[in-house]
Amino acid sequence: MNRMLLKSLAATLAAWALAPASVLAQDKPAELKIGITTFTSGAASVFGVPAKAAAEMLIEDINKAGGIGGVKVVPTFIDEGIGGDKMLSEYRRLVQEQGVRTMLASISSGNCNIVAPVAEDLKVLNVMWDCGTEKILENKRYQYVVRTQGNATTEMVATVMYLMKHRPDFKTVAVVNQDYAWGRDSWEIFINTLRAFKPDVRVVAEMFPKLGASDFSTEISRLQALRPDVVLNTGWGGDLDTFVRQAGQRGLFSGGTTFVMPLLESSLERLGAAVPAGIVAGARGDHYWAHPETANDPAHKDFVARFKAKTGANPIYPAYHMAQALYGLKTGYEAAIKANGGKWPAPEQVAAAMRTMKFKAFGREITMREDGQGLEAQLLGVTKRDPRYPFAVIDQMVLVPAELVTTPVGQQSATWVKSINPALAKVLSTSQFKTHAFK
Repeated sequence: MNRMLLKSLAATLAAWALAPASVLAQDKPAELKIGITTFTSGAASVFGVPAKAAAEMLIEDINKAGGIGGVKVVPTFIDEGIGGDKMLSEYRRLVQEQGVRTMLASISSGNCNIVAPVAEDLKVLNVMWDCGTEKILENKRYQYVVRTQGNATTEMVATVMYLMKHRPDFKTVAVVNQDYAWGRDSWEIFINTLRAFKPDVRVVAEMFPKLGASDFSTEISRLQALRPDVVLNTGWGGDLDTFVRQAGQRGLFSGGTTFVMPLLESSLERLGAAVPAGIVAGARGDHYWAHPETANDPAHKDFVARFKAKTGANPIYPAYHMAQALYGLKTGYEAAIKANGGKWPAPEQVAAAMRTMKFKAFGREITMREDGQGLEAQLLGVTKRDPRYPFAVIDQMVLVPAELVTTPVGQQSATWVKSINPALAKVLSTSQFKTHAFK
């Protein structure tokens, strides 16, 4: 009998040893360790460094207010600029050696694709705080992975709708996008959506210069010869900055073409006087320091002022995405603690709570879906010059609700965008969707 009891006890202890920490009793930790991946080196650091600054600011605010669930938040940052393999090694090290059970990852869609299945294996909560790939939550259902902002489909469909509102009479279109997944996938979504509205639109050029290109003379010359009605460029960072400067120097913006740049908001201050009036600009969500609905909100004004004091510039969309991730994380933890009878929740409990909640940062309210996808409104407008600022600002702003432009749960974006009702474009002309002037 004693031998049987000993065997039973040994089996139980072995099971406990093999069980993930998340299924064991959750004691309230002395601190909530979170890992945050962001680019602090390389070309994408123009996104990652402002996001890190926002995280530092907001985590300090959260801790001053009592932390999350009464627990102080302690971040560790991982540089995505070291490459996917090294980044993943650091990701695993934080989880397996330092006991981190909550991760905010990543900026790069490629890195999100890498860490999502690893988060599932390690049973850690992973909040995708900035990556745009629509495929990651459409191709597989995750338990531990959520995204607190919109995806590429939301952004591109909203961009097409705004273009149809701003210039409905165009007939030809061209694209100059970076030659990697983001550039090609966003073009695929854009053109298939556009064809649902304008089946007769003619594509006159598809150009995909290499990522990190320093010379766009070939693309600019071709556009000057073709003179398309519309040109899409979903570039970002140094690539977009270089293209805009070289295009301006060559007189490309004075040829009557409407340029559409859905990520231009993040480059406006860096580019200064190089950005002309009349470019359709997006902000990867409804993010803008001069947001037409929240610019005068005290919390937003304070965030903008402190961010500018810290960094010397206004916040750009990665800073706002970081705010959404942190506020969403806080909301999720608090909801999970309440649902758990006041006890500290396991990562899967927080992930489950985050799929059924709404929360707000500095734009419109975010609604989280059962598939882990956040529904985020999209702000689009047209650049204009304002004598008060040494850089272009966004005018004629429209806020497009995410529900109109996001692929439904269980469907694939590639198929869904082809079936969009063309009447949807007329929705933005109704009185419900006000055009906001820059103030």
